[in-house]
Amino acid sequence: MADGIIARCEAKGLRMTEQRRIIAMVLQDTQDHPDVEELYSRAQSVDSNISIATVYRTVKLFEEAGILEKREFGDGRARYEPADRDHHDHLIDLNTGEVIEFVDAEIEALQERIAAKLGYRLKGHRLELYGVPVKKPKA
Repeated sequence: MADGIIARCEAKGLRMTEQRRIIAMVLQDTQDHPDVEELYSRAQSVDSNISIATVYRTVKLFEEAGILEKREFGDGRARYEPADRDHHDHLIDLNTGEVIEFVDAEIEALQERIAAKLGYRLKGHRLELYGVPVKKPKA
């Protein structure tokens, strides 16, 4: 996704200032689910003139344009990921806040079966699991 977010912004006719381009580059290079504060910190390391207000406005603009998806994992922070990513689910570590992405064919099939059993055709879903690491017993 070398120019994914920037290209999608341009395709939607968004005006791409240099600061918006930096924020977009930070977002498309990330492998996690950053909140605005994390995005601000990362963007600041590229351009110290970017303000937190600019990051908030840009994230809101990208979200409204369907370029970013907002995720809330119960920790009071809105986090973001590109909207064009392949389907995946999330496991949230309640101790660290780490968000682990996964795909499981059995879960996907089960959800389809449940929807069909109830008389529906599934059009989408979000699955978020919350847990804590299991301590492995000492050998």
